[in-house]
Amino acid sequence: MRAAIIGWAHSQFGRLDGESVESLIVRVAGDALADAGVDAADVDEIVLGHFNGGFSAQDFTAALVLQAAPEFRFKRATRVENACATGSAAVHQGIKAIMAGSARVVLVVGVEQMTATPGAEIGKILLKCAYVREEADTEGGFAGIFGRIAAAYFQKYGDQSDALALIAAKNHKNGVANPFAQMRKDLGFTFCRQPSEKNPFVAGPLKRTDCSPVSDGAAALVLADADAAQAMAKAVGFRAAMHVQDFLPLSKRDILRFEGCAEAWRRALAEARVTLDDLSFVETHDCFTIAELMEYEAMGLAPAGQGARVIKDGVTGMGGRLPVNPSGGLKAKGHPIGATGVSMHALTAMQLCGAAGDMQVRDARLGGVFNMGGAAVANYVSILERLK
Repeated sequence: MRAAIIGWAHSQFGRLDGESVESLIVRVAGDALADAGVDAADVDEIVLGHFNGGFSAQDFTAALVLQAAPEFRFKRATRVENACATGSAAVHQGIKAIMAGSARVVLVVGVEQMTATPGAEIGKILLKCAYVREEADTEGGFAGIFGRIAAAYFQKYGDQSDALALIAAKNHKNGVANPFAQMRKDLGFTFCRQPSEKNPFVAGPLKRTDCSPVSDGAAALVLADADAAQAMAKAVGFRAAMHVQDFLPLSKRDILRFEGCAEAWRRALAEARVTLDDLSFVETHDCFTIAELMEYEAMGLAPAGQGARVIKDGVTGMGGRLPVNPSGGLKAKGHPIGATGVSMHALTAMQLCGAAGDMQVRDARLGGVFNMGGAAVANYVSILERLK
């Protein structure tokens, strides 16, 4: 049985002083139900995506969703986690409940509050998404992991600083049109390209503009089976929902090939019976600009080592053949870990329903989502289409 998105909600992303994990969950849960026109009593299952890892003193957070409505009491509620792909893990868990016939309506919420944690502690928490036994001492934390990847990529394929700056500039320009984005400022190529006091090197060849920001935020989806969705005001169906997990240690993989990402895309496109040429746009996981560059290659837009051609030729710009990150991506929108994957699906649904406002992709009919945890360890691809 196919699943469909019938409603969504999205908080502002950024430094949200005065908010808590609980308040963010409650707000988006209620707003998503209202958007879908569904009563809390009609929800069969609740799935919460929340990484935490020490960001919040409150753990065991699945039951916090019940604070949104008294009718949620005694509903099934589960928290899932898969590093930076936690949000998509929650979405896919909801899809499975519907496909199994154990639920007709599922509420999926993703949340994270990161900015209340001191900067040094944030780095330690995020580095838990690497293989601690071998990578815990990486200088620069998780940025250091991707700085290492970028340095190796540069060594093999040449300096890609221009390409990374073009990706950063593209996503910041797109983010201006996103009302939920943490950073709504067009920084331009020159600022992103040149190291400066405001844009220093952070790890290896990566500068501050190559790194997604620390963020708070939440997003929610209401899922229903496709039959029930036909009676709703809107419905965005999943043509494919694919999850591929790779080895955690970098030492067991070729770090210049996002093989898990490539395999997830291959399987998802096959399941959906489409090609990249059929997609109207993609929301991809640009935790660092080098990630987006390598994802171009993994999804099949360019051969290995030639991803720079894609951004330099304008293929992934808003007017290009395949716009990538029309929302501004994690780079401009922000990256509250547990919320990210849910956000990507919500924004894709908005695009397909023509409800994306100033960030709308013209004639959007088929959208792709790629969300990953770790350095291409947890890989989730969804392909969505409007059903009504």
